[in-house]
Amino acid sequence: MVFFVSSRFVLPVLLLFLSINRFSSAARRLPVSDQTQEPFLFQYHNGPLLTGQISVNLIWYGKFRPSQRAIVSDFIDSVSSRKLTTAQPSVATWWKATEKYFNLVKPKKTSPPLLSLGTQILDEKYSLGKSLSGKQIVQLASKGGQKDAINVVLTSSDVAVEGFCSSKCGIHGSSLSAKRINRKISKFAYIWVGNSETQCPGQCAWPLHQPIYGPQNPPLVAPNNDVGLDGMVINLASLLAGTATNPFGNGYFQGPKEAPLEAASACPGVYGKGAYPGYAGDLSVDSTTGASYNAHGVNGRKYLLPALFDPSTSTCSTLP
Repeated sequence: MVFFVSSRFVLPVLLLFLSINRFSSAARRLPVSDQTQEPFLFQYHNGPLLTGQISVNLIWYGKFRPSQRAIVSDFIDSVSSRKLTTAQPSVATWWKATEKYFNLVKPKKTSPPLLSLGTQILDEKYSLGKSLSGKQIVQLASKGGQKDAINVVLTSSDVAVEGFCSSKCGIHGSSLSAKRINRKISKFAYIWVGNSETQCPGQCAWPLHQPIYGPQNPPLVAPNNDVGLDGMVINLASLLAGTATNPFGNGYFQGPKEAPLEAASACPGVYGKGAYPGYAGDLSVDSTTGASYNAHGVNGRKYLLPALFDPSTSTCSTLP
């Protein structure tokens, strides 16, 4: 869904710019039907896509251990990694699938974004409290750089966020920048993802936790031995793909603008070949830990990433 909200920011200078924030929900949900039954007709709505060098800035809100932060930062590094030492299939291979959206833009080919890890901001003292509204999420996101950037707000497991668990696991959206860039007020893209470990792992960390509804197959072992953080990576991956291909609500999506299906949200519950409701698909299993994964990352990491919708074949494409 898309929500139009007004701001209650403490800083008066931001009131004008943040009074017309747009929220776009792209939460990963448990599948309720077989998404492969009918092909999706994705449309390009002629809006701008993210291109060029893009910094992914991480705003950590609440308590996270350094080892937990490393899971996410290594994932971002893995997206753009060109290291020959990275085993295949890799996170970079998964991300490369988004290039098909950019190749379809006519008449001029639009270059896909080159993501890199930017600054990391720690807010361990819960500066806005432990119960956040959507407007406060944008306030936190605005702390990151707002030019050629995606600002990612990550909330800890003891932080409640408006709509978290009841309707979404994370969102992506855009807001007007508080600063003029080249004498113009521009938009910046942001993402929010919550740690669902104690609040709703059956909804937002499936298939790494037993689902609340549907087939009760045993949960998979988390690839980094942290259900909450590995679940956050799943949702972050989905939202990154949606942000790149539909950053401002007029890029690539299927269905109504108020509830768009995007590059990853069009393939809910699909992680490997042969997936069906309640079954994530055929995945690799670590012989030592028993963890399930489908992508290799930097520093020996393994990740479980969602399938991406292939606009050229109208199917959900998984890693080999």
